[in-house]
Amino acid sequence: MSTPAAEMTDLDQPPAPVSLMQAFWFWLKLGFISFGGPAGQIAIMHEELVERRRWISEKRFLHALNYCMLLPGPEAQQLATYLGWLMHRTWGGIVAGALFVLPSLFILIGLSWIYIAYGDVPVVAGIFYGIKPAVTAIVLHAAHRIGSRALKNNWMWAIAAASFVAIFAMNVPFPIIVATAAVLGFLGGRLYPTKFNGSAGHAGAQKSYGAALIDDNTPTPEHARFSKVHLAKVVVAGALLWLVPMGLLTASLGWQNTFTQMGWFFTKAALLTFGGAYAVLPYVYQGAVGHYGWLTPTQMIDGLALGETTPGPLIMVVAFVGFVGAYVQAAFGPENAFIAGALAAALVTWFTFLPSFLFILAGGPLVESTHDDLKFTAPLLAITAAVVGVVVNLAVFFAYHVLWPEGLEGHFDWAALAITLGAVTALFYFKWSVMQVLGTCAALGLVLSFVTA
Repeated sequence: MSTPAAEMTDLDQPPAPVSLMQAFWFWLKLGFISFGGPAGQIAIMHEELVERRRWISEKRFLHALNYCMLLPGPEAQQLATYLGWLMHRTWGGIVAGALFVLPSLFILIGLSWIYIAYGDVPVVAGIFYGIKPAVTAIVLHAAHRIGSRALKNNWMWAIAAASFVAIFAMNVPFPIIVATAAVLGFLGGRLYPTKFNGSAGHAGAQKSYGAALIDDNTPTPEHARFSKVHLAKVVVAGALLWLVPMGLLTASLGWQNTFTQMGWFFTKAALLTFGGAYAVLPYVYQGAVGHYGWLTPTQMIDGLALGETTPGPLIMVVAFVGFVGAYVQAAFGPENAFIAGALAAALVTWFTFLPSFLFILAGGPLVESTHDDLKFTAPLLAITAAVVGVVVNLAVFFAYHVLWPEGLEGHFDWAALAITLGAVTALFYFKWSVMQVLGTCAALGLVLSFVTA
Protein backbone atom coordinates (compact mmCIF):
# COMPACT_ATOMS: atom_id res chain seq x y z
CA MET A 1 0.00 0.00 0.00
CA SER A 2 1.34 3.41 -0.90
CA THR A 3 1.81 5.96 1.81
CA PRO A 4 0.48 9.54 1.70
CA ALA A 5 4.07 10.71 1.26
CA ALA A 6 4.46 8.47 -1.79
CA GLU A 7 1.20 9.76 -3.21
CA MET A 8 2.35 13.33 -2.76
CA THR A 9 5.60 12.43 -4.54
CA ASP A 10 3.57 11.10 -7.47
CA LEU A 11 1.61 14.34 -7.63
CA ASP A 12 4.83 16.34 -7.56
CA GLN A 13 5.92 14.64 -10.79
CA PRO A 14 4.19 15.40 -14.10
CA PRO A 15 2.52 12.45 -15.89
CA ALA A 16 4.19 10.63 -18.78
CA PRO A 17 4.24 12.40 -22.15
CA VAL A 18 1.14 11.90 -24.30
CA SER A 19 1.37 10.85 -27.95
CA LEU A 20 -0.86 12.25 -30.68
CA MET A 21 -2.57 8.86 -31.00
CA GLN A 22 -3.35 8.78 -27.27
CA ALA A 23 -4.76 12.29 -27.58
CA PHE A 24 -6.78 11.22 -30.66
CA TRP A 25 -8.64 8.58 -28.66
CA PHE A 26 -9.30 11.03 -25.85
CA TRP A 27 -10.71 13.71 -28.18
CA LEU A 28 -12.85 11.10 -29.95
CA LYS A 29 -14.28 9.97 -26.62
CA LEU A 30 -14.90 13.60 -25.65
CA GLY A 31 -16.81 14.13 -28.90
CA PHE A 32 -19.34 11.48 -27.81
CA ILE A 33 -19.65 12.41 -24.10
CA SER A 34 -19.52 16.22 -24.21
CA PHE A 35 -23.12 16.92 -23.21
CA GLY A 36 -24.45 19.96 -21.37
CA GLY A 37 -23.63 22.88 -23.62
CA PRO A 38 -20.47 25.02 -23.31
CA ALA A 39 -20.50 25.11 -19.51
CA GLY A 40 -20.83 21.35 -19.20
CA GLN A 41 -18.20 20.68 -21.89
CA ILE A 42 -15.69 23.04 -20.31
CA ALA A 43 -16.33 21.37 -16.96
CA ILE A 44 -15.67 17.94 -18.53
CA MET A 45 -12.41 19.15 -20.07
CA HIS A 46 -11.34 20.70 -16.77
CA GLU A 47 -12.05 17.50 -14.88
CA GLU A 48 -10.33 15.27 -17.44
CA LEU A 49 -7.34 17.39 -18.47
CA VAL A 50 -6.60 19.47 -15.34
CA GLU A 51 -7.75 17.34 -12.44
CA ARG A 52 -7.48 13.71 -13.57
CA ARG A 53 -4.95 13.44 -16.40
CA ARG A 54 -2.92 16.58 -15.50
CA TRP A 55 -2.10 17.38 -19.11
CA ILE A 56 -2.30 21.13 -18.36
CA SER A 57 -2.36 23.26 -15.20
CA GLU A 58 -5.47 25.12 -14.14
CA LYS A 59 -3.82 28.51 -14.61
CA ARG A 60 -2.87 27.75 -18.22
CA PHE A 61 -6.29 26.15 -18.81
CA LEU A 62 -8.15 29.25 -17.59
CA HIS A 63 -5.92 31.58 -19.58
CA ALA A 64 -6.75 29.64 -22.74
CA LEU A 65 -10.43 29.64 -21.79
CA ASN A 66 -10.50 33.41 -21.34
CA TYR A 67 -9.01 33.85 -24.81
CA CYS A 68 -11.65 31.55 -26.29
CA MET A 69 -14.37 33.51 -24.46
CA LEU A 70 -13.08 36.61 -26.22
CA LEU A 71 -13.35 35.08 -29.68
CA PRO A 72 -16.46 34.90 -31.82
CA GLY A 73 -17.69 31.35 -32.11
CA PRO A 74 -18.08 28.27 -29.86
CA GLU A 75 -15.70 28.65 -26.93
CA ALA A 76 -15.73 24.98 -25.84
CA GLN A 77 -14.73 23.72 -29.30
CA GLN A 78 -12.12 26.46 -29.57
CA LEU A 79 -10.75 25.51 -26.16
CA ALA A 80 -10.42 21.87 -27.28
CA THR A 81 -8.65 23.06 -30.45
CA TYR A 82 -6.33 25.29 -28.42
CA LEU A 83 -5.36 22.54 -25.98
CA GLY A 84 -4.86 20.02 -28.80
CA TRP A 85 -2.67 22.53 -30.65
CA LEU A 86 -0.65 23.40 -27.56
CA MET A 87 0.14 19.75 -26.92
CA HIS A 88 0.60 18.41 -30.47
CA ARG A 89 1.07 21.29 -32.87
CA THR A 90 -1.26 22.09 -35.79
CA TRP A 91 -2.48 18.54 -36.42
CA GLY A 92 -3.22 18.16 -32.71
CA GLY A 93 -5.47 21.22 -32.86
CA ILE A 94 -7.24 20.05 -36.02
CA VAL A 95 -7.83 16.58 -34.56
CA ALA A 96 -9.15 17.92 -31.26
CA GLY A 97 -11.42 20.52 -32.85
CA ALA A 98 -12.78 18.23 -35.58
CA LEU A 99 -13.53 15.30 -33.27
CA PHE A 100 -15.35 17.69 -30.96
CA VAL A 101 -17.78 18.43 -33.80
CA LEU A 102 -18.11 15.42 -36.13
CA PRO A 103 -20.03 13.01 -33.84
CA SER A 104 -22.70 15.61 -33.14
CA LEU A 105 -22.97 16.50 -36.86
CA PHE A 106 -23.88 12.94 -37.85
CA ILE A 107 -26.20 12.49 -34.87
CA LEU A 108 -27.99 15.78 -35.58
CA ILE A 109 -28.49 14.98 -39.26
CA GLY A 110 -30.32 11.81 -38.21
CA LEU A 111 -32.34 13.52 -35.46
CA SER A 112 -33.22 16.45 -37.72
CA TRP A 113 -34.63 14.06 -40.31
CA ILE A 114 -36.71 12.27 -37.64
CA TYR A 115 -37.94 15.63 -36.35
CA ILE A 116 -38.94 17.07 -39.70
CA ALA A 117 -40.52 13.80 -40.90
CA TYR A 118 -42.36 12.89 -37.69
CA GLY A 119 -42.45 16.13 -35.69
CA ASP A 120 -46.25 16.36 -35.92
CA VAL A 121 -46.73 12.96 -34.33
CA PRO A 122 -48.30 13.55 -30.86
CA VAL A 123 -45.61 11.50 -29.09
CA VAL A 124 -42.79 13.58 -30.59
CA ALA A 125 -44.67 16.85 -30.00
CA GLY A 126 -45.27 15.91 -26.36
CA ILE A 127 -41.59 15.14 -25.79
CA PHE A 128 -40.55 18.51 -27.19
CA TYR A 129 -43.20 20.28 -25.10
CA GLY A 130 -41.42 19.02 -21.99
CA ILE A 131 -37.89 19.64 -23.26
CA LYS A 132 -38.37 23.33 -24.12
CA PRO A 133 -38.83 24.50 -20.48
CA ALA A 134 -35.82 22.36 -19.53
CA VAL A 135 -33.72 24.21 -22.09
CA THR A 136 -34.56 27.52 -20.42
CA ALA A 137 -33.42 26.14 -17.06
CA ILE A 138 -30.24 24.72 -18.60
CA VAL A 139 -29.28 28.08 -20.12
CA LEU A 140 -29.80 29.76 -16.74
CA HIS A 141 -27.70 27.06 -15.09
CA ALA A 142 -24.98 27.63 -17.69
CA ALA A 143 -24.87 31.29 -16.67
CA HIS A 144 -24.39 30.18 -13.07
CA ARG A 145 -21.63 27.74 -14.01
CA ILE A 146 -19.69 30.34 -16.00
CA GLY A 147 -20.35 33.00 -13.37
CA SER A 148 -19.07 30.82 -10.53
CA ARG A 149 -15.64 30.87 -12.16
CA ALA A 150 -15.67 34.40 -13.53
CA LEU A 151 -17.45 36.54 -10.91
CA LYS A 152 -14.87 36.50 -8.12
CA ASN A 153 -15.47 40.01 -6.76
CA ASN A 154 -17.87 42.94 -6.91
CA TRP A 155 -16.12 44.41 -9.96
CA MET A 156 -16.83 41.31 -12.02
CA TRP A 157 -20.42 41.19 -10.76
CA ALA A 158 -20.90 44.82 -11.78
CA ILE A 159 -19.57 44.14 -15.29
CA ALA A 160 -21.91 41.15 -15.67
CA ALA A 161 -24.92 43.15 -14.45
CA ALA A 162 -24.09 46.06 -16.74
CA SER A 163 -23.77 43.75 -19.77
CA PHE A 164 -27.19 42.23 -19.01
CA VAL A 165 -28.84 45.65 -18.75
CA ALA A 166 -27.08 46.83 -21.91
CA ILE A 167 -28.23 43.92 -24.09
CA PHE A 168 -31.66 43.37 -22.50
CA ALA A 169 -32.91 46.92 -21.90
CA MET A 170 -30.83 48.95 -24.35
CA ASN A 171 -30.28 46.40 -27.16
CA VAL A 172 -26.58 47.25 -27.31
CA PRO A 173 -24.77 45.06 -29.89
CA PHE A 174 -22.65 42.38 -28.27
CA PRO A 175 -19.37 43.46 -29.96
CA ILE A 176 -19.75 46.85 -28.26
CA ILE A 177 -20.31 45.11 -24.91
CA VAL A 178 -17.15 43.04 -25.48
CA ALA A 179 -15.10 46.10 -26.43
CA THR A 180 -16.33 48.06 -23.41
CA ALA A 181 -15.57 45.16 -21.06
CA ALA A 182 -12.07 44.87 -22.53
CA VAL A 183 -11.42 48.57 -21.92
CA LEU A 184 -12.71 48.30 -18.36
CA GLY A 185 -10.53 45.26 -17.80
CA PHE A 186 -7.45 47.03 -19.16
CA LEU A 187 -8.03 50.07 -16.97
CA GLY A 188 -8.94 47.93 -13.98
CA GLY A 189 -5.76 45.89 -14.37
CA ARG A 190 -3.71 49.09 -14.18
CA LEU A 191 -5.65 50.82 -11.40
CA TYR A 192 -6.82 47.87 -9.27
CA PRO A 193 -4.56 44.93 -10.19
CA THR A 194 -5.60 42.78 -7.23
CA LYS A 195 -9.23 42.85 -8.44
CA PHE A 196 -8.41 41.92 -12.03
CA ASN A 197 -5.68 39.30 -11.67
CA GLY A 198 -8.08 36.34 -11.74
CA SER A 199 -6.34 34.53 -8.90
CA ALA A 200 -9.17 34.53 -6.39
CA GLY A 201 -10.65 31.15 -5.82
CA HIS A 202 -8.09 29.21 -7.87
CA ALA A 203 -4.88 29.16 -5.89
CA GLY A 204 -6.03 26.59 -3.41
CA ALA A 205 -7.49 24.37 -6.05
CA GLN A 206 -4.27 24.30 -8.07
CA LYS A 207 -2.29 22.72 -5.24
CA SER A 208 -4.45 19.61 -5.06
CA TYR A 209 -4.05 18.58 -8.70
CA GLY A 210 -0.28 18.15 -8.75
CA ALA A 211 2.30 18.84 -11.44
CA ALA A 212 1.03 18.97 -15.02
CA LEU A 213 2.65 18.20 -18.37
CA ILE A 214 2.12 21.86 -19.27
CA ASP A 215 2.44 23.52 -15.86
CA ASP A 216 2.27 27.13 -14.76
CA ASN A 217 5.98 27.67 -15.40
CA THR A 218 6.50 25.26 -18.29
CA PRO A 219 8.29 27.13 -21.12
CA THR A 220 6.19 27.80 -24.19
CA PRO A 221 6.74 24.98 -26.74
CA GLU A 222 8.70 25.95 -29.83
CA HIS A 223 5.69 25.54 -32.15
CA ALA A 224 3.62 27.84 -29.90
CA ARG A 225 6.03 30.77 -30.26
CA PHE A 226 4.93 33.60 -32.54
CA SER A 227 6.24 33.48 -36.11
CA LYS A 228 5.31 35.75 -38.99
CA VAL A 229 5.84 32.88 -41.44
CA HIS A 230 3.46 30.62 -39.49
CA LEU A 231 0.86 33.40 -39.27
CA ALA A 232 1.07 34.01 -43.03
CA LYS A 233 0.60 30.29 -43.75
CA VAL A 234 -2.48 30.11 -41.54
CA VAL A 235 -4.03 33.20 -43.15
CA VAL A 236 -3.44 31.96 -46.71
CA ALA A 237 -4.72 28.45 -45.93
CA GLY A 238 -7.80 29.85 -44.20
CA ALA A 239 -8.59 32.17 -47.12
CA LEU A 240 -8.39 29.29 -49.60
CA LEU A 241 -10.49 26.98 -47.42
CA TRP A 242 -13.24 29.62 -47.44
CA LEU A 243 -12.92 30.99 -50.96
CA VAL A 244 -12.89 27.67 -52.82
CA PRO A 245 -16.21 26.25 -51.49
CA MET A 246 -17.89 29.67 -51.52
CA GLY A 247 -16.69 30.27 -55.08
CA LEU A 248 -17.95 26.86 -56.22
CA LEU A 249 -21.36 27.47 -54.63
CA THR A 250 -21.69 30.88 -56.25
CA ALA A 251 -20.54 29.71 -59.67
CA SER A 252 -22.69 26.59 -59.79
CA LEU A 253 -25.84 27.67 -57.92
CA GLY A 254 -25.82 31.49 -57.93
CA TRP A 255 -25.49 34.00 -55.12
CA GLN A 256 -29.17 33.97 -54.13
CA ASN A 257 -29.36 30.19 -53.84
CA THR A 258 -30.23 28.83 -50.39
CA PHE A 259 -26.90 26.99 -50.04
CA THR A 260 -24.83 30.02 -51.00
CA GLN A 261 -26.79 32.30 -48.67
CA MET A 262 -26.40 29.77 -45.83
CA GLY A 263 -22.65 29.73 -46.36
CA TRP A 264 -22.50 33.53 -46.30
CA PHE A 265 -24.84 33.94 -43.33
CA PHE A 266 -23.06 31.40 -41.13
CA THR A 267 -19.69 32.89 -42.04
CA LYS A 268 -20.97 36.18 -40.65
CA ALA A 269 -22.39 34.40 -37.61
CA ALA A 270 -18.98 32.87 -36.97
CA LEU A 271 -17.14 36.18 -37.37
CA LEU A 272 -19.50 38.80 -35.99
CA THR A 273 -20.86 37.21 -32.83
CA PHE A 274 -19.00 36.83 -29.55
CA GLY A 275 -19.41 34.85 -26.36
CA GLY A 276 -19.90 31.35 -27.68
CA ALA A 277 -23.08 29.45 -28.46
CA TYR A 278 -25.40 31.14 -25.98
CA ALA A 279 -24.49 34.57 -27.29
CA VAL A 280 -24.65 33.65 -30.99
CA LEU A 281 -28.10 32.03 -30.87
CA PRO A 282 -30.11 35.29 -30.85
CA TYR A 283 -28.23 36.35 -34.00
CA VAL A 284 -28.92 33.02 -35.68
CA TYR A 285 -32.56 33.24 -34.61
CA GLN A 286 -32.89 36.72 -36.06
CA GLY A 287 -31.38 35.76 -39.41
CA ALA A 288 -32.61 32.20 -39.93
CA VAL A 289 -36.16 32.84 -38.67
CA GLY A 290 -36.79 36.52 -39.21
CA HIS A 291 -34.81 37.37 -42.34
CA TYR A 292 -34.51 34.19 -44.41
CA GLY A 293 -37.50 32.25 -43.08
CA TRP A 294 -35.61 28.95 -43.14
CA LEU A 295 -37.55 27.74 -40.09
CA THR A 296 -40.17 28.90 -37.58
CA PRO A 297 -39.59 30.21 -34.02
CA THR A 298 -40.94 26.94 -32.61
CA GLN A 299 -38.59 24.92 -34.80
CA MET A 300 -35.67 27.07 -33.61
CA ILE A 301 -36.37 26.27 -29.97
CA ASP A 302 -36.88 22.61 -30.86
CA GLY A 303 -33.51 22.69 -32.62
CA LEU A 304 -31.88 24.07 -29.49
CA ALA A 305 -33.50 21.27 -27.51
CA LEU A 306 -31.97 18.74 -29.91
CA GLY A 307 -28.63 20.48 -29.55
CA GLU A 308 -28.86 20.17 -25.77
CA THR A 309 -29.64 16.45 -25.96
CA THR A 310 -26.71 15.58 -28.24
CA PRO A 311 -22.97 15.69 -27.55
CA GLY A 312 -20.77 18.38 -29.02
CA PRO A 313 -20.96 22.18 -29.04
CA LEU A 314 -24.41 23.70 -28.63
CA ILE A 315 -23.84 25.88 -31.68
CA MET A 316 -24.28 22.65 -33.67
CA VAL A 317 -27.90 23.78 -33.73
CA VAL A 318 -26.76 25.45 -36.98
CA ALA A 319 -26.70 21.96 -38.54
CA PHE A 320 -30.36 21.62 -37.59
CA VAL A 321 -31.10 25.04 -39.10
CA GLY A 322 -29.34 24.12 -42.33
CA PHE A 323 -31.00 20.71 -42.58
CA VAL A 324 -34.53 22.00 -41.93
CA GLY A 325 -34.10 24.99 -44.24
CA ALA A 326 -32.90 22.95 -47.22
CA TYR A 327 -35.24 20.01 -46.53
CA VAL A 328 -38.41 22.11 -46.30
CA GLN A 329 -37.52 24.18 -49.35
CA ALA A 330 -36.75 20.94 -51.28
CA ALA A 331 -33.62 22.54 -52.72
CA PHE A 332 -32.90 19.46 -54.88
CA GLY A 333 -36.52 18.48 -55.43
CA PRO A 334 -38.94 16.59 -53.15
CA GLU A 335 -37.39 13.20 -53.89
CA ASN A 336 -33.93 14.40 -52.73
CA ALA A 337 -35.01 16.37 -49.66
CA PHE A 338 -32.85 14.36 -47.26
CA ILE A 339 -29.74 14.77 -49.43
CA ALA A 340 -30.33 18.52 -49.60
CA GLY A 341 -30.77 18.72 -45.84
CA ALA A 342 -27.67 16.64 -45.08
CA LEU A 343 -25.53 18.65 -47.50
CA ALA A 344 -26.77 21.93 -46.03
CA ALA A 345 -26.01 20.71 -42.50
CA ALA A 346 -22.45 19.81 -43.52
CA LEU A 347 -21.96 23.12 -45.35
CA VAL A 348 -23.12 25.36 -42.52
CA THR A 349 -20.97 23.36 -40.09
CA TRP A 350 -17.94 23.96 -42.31
CA PHE A 351 -18.52 27.71 -42.61
CA THR A 352 -19.38 28.09 -38.91
CA PHE A 353 -16.33 26.29 -37.54
CA LEU A 354 -13.62 27.18 -40.06
CA PRO A 355 -12.93 30.59 -38.43
CA SER A 356 -12.64 28.91 -35.02
CA PHE A 357 -9.68 26.83 -36.18
CA LEU A 358 -8.06 29.86 -37.80
CA PHE A 359 -8.43 32.02 -34.69
CA ILE A 360 -6.69 29.39 -32.57
CA LEU A 361 -3.91 28.48 -34.99
CA ALA A 362 -3.19 32.13 -35.80
CA GLY A 363 -3.76 33.69 -32.37
CA GLY A 364 -2.57 30.92 -30.09
CA PRO A 365 1.13 31.89 -30.23
CA LEU A 366 0.28 35.46 -29.24
CA VAL A 367 -1.87 34.25 -26.33
CA GLU A 368 0.81 31.89 -25.06
CA SER A 369 3.16 34.84 -24.74
CA THR A 370 0.72 36.69 -22.45
CA HIS A 371 -0.26 34.14 -19.77
CA ASP A 372 1.65 36.05 -17.07
CA ASP A 373 0.97 39.55 -18.40
CA LEU A 374 -1.78 41.36 -16.47
CA LYS A 375 -2.43 43.92 -19.19
CA PHE A 376 -3.67 41.06 -21.38
CA THR A 377 -5.29 38.81 -18.79
CA ALA A 378 -7.34 41.55 -17.10
CA PRO A 379 -9.34 42.46 -20.26
CA LEU A 380 -10.01 38.76 -20.88
CA LEU A 381 -11.36 38.32 -17.34
CA ALA A 382 -13.64 41.32 -17.75
CA ILE A 383 -14.94 39.97 -21.06
CA THR A 384 -15.72 36.63 -19.43
CA ALA A 385 -17.74 38.46 -16.77
CA ALA A 386 -19.65 40.33 -19.50
CA VAL A 387 -20.50 37.04 -21.20
CA VAL A 388 -22.31 35.93 -18.02
CA GLY A 389 -24.75 38.82 -18.39
CA VAL A 390 -25.39 37.94 -22.03
CA VAL A 391 -26.13 34.31 -21.18
CA VAL A 392 -28.66 35.42 -18.55
CA ASN A 393 -30.29 37.55 -21.24
CA LEU A 394 -30.56 34.47 -23.47
CA ALA A 395 -32.31 32.59 -20.64
CA VAL A 396 -34.87 35.41 -20.49
CA PHE A 397 -35.22 35.25 -24.29
CA PHE A 398 -36.10 31.55 -24.22
CA ALA A 399 -38.30 31.85 -21.13
CA TYR A 400 -40.45 34.37 -22.97
CA HIS A 401 -41.04 32.03 -25.93
CA VAL A 402 -41.70 29.05 -23.68
CA LEU A 403 -44.07 30.71 -21.21
CA TRP A 404 -45.87 32.91 -23.77
CA PRO A 405 -45.82 30.67 -26.88
CA GLU A 406 -48.29 32.95 -28.69
CA GLY A 407 -46.74 36.23 -27.49
CA LEU A 408 -47.73 38.43 -24.56
CA GLU A 409 -51.21 38.81 -26.01
CA GLY A 410 -51.75 35.05 -25.85
CA HIS A 411 -52.19 32.71 -22.88
CA PHE A 412 -49.59 32.09 -20.18
CA ASP A 413 -48.44 28.45 -20.09
CA TRP A 414 -48.59 27.47 -16.42
CA ALA A 415 -47.62 23.87 -17.11
CA ALA A 416 -44.46 25.04 -18.87
CA LEU A 417 -43.68 27.26 -15.86
CA ALA A 418 -44.04 24.29 -13.52
CA ILE A 419 -41.68 22.19 -15.65
CA THR A 420 -39.19 25.07 -15.82
CA LEU A 421 -39.18 25.53 -12.03
CA GLY A 422 -38.81 21.80 -11.56
CA ALA A 423 -35.83 21.75 -13.94
CA VAL A 424 -34.23 24.70 -12.14
CA THR A 425 -34.66 22.94 -8.80
CA ALA A 426 -33.20 19.70 -10.16
CA LEU A 427 -30.15 21.45 -11.62
CA PHE A 428 -29.34 23.84 -8.79
CA TYR A 429 -30.51 21.99 -5.66
CA PHE A 430 -30.37 18.28 -6.48
CA LYS A 431 -27.37 18.64 -8.84
CA TRP A 432 -28.92 16.52 -11.58
CA SER A 433 -27.07 16.17 -14.85
CA VAL A 434 -28.33 17.84 -18.01
CA MET A 435 -29.37 14.48 -19.46
CA GLN A 436 -31.33 13.55 -16.30
CA VAL A 437 -33.21 16.84 -16.46
CA LEU A 438 -33.93 16.57 -20.17
CA GLY A 439 -35.10 12.96 -19.86
CA THR A 440 -37.41 13.70 -16.95
CA CYS A 441 -38.87 16.82 -18.58
CA ALA A 442 -39.40 14.95 -21.86
CA ALA A 443 -41.34 12.28 -19.96
CA LEU A 444 -43.44 14.94 -18.21
CA GLY A 445 -44.22 16.60 -21.53
CA LEU A 446 -45.26 13.26 -22.99
CA VAL A 447 -47.59 12.57 -20.05
CA LEU A 448 -49.12 16.04 -20.25
CA SER A 449 -49.70 15.69 -23.99
CA PHE A 450 -51.83 12.59 -23.37
CA VAL A 451 -53.66 14.07 -20.36
CA THR A 452 -54.64 17.23 -22.23
CA ALA A 453 -55.38 15.50 -25.54
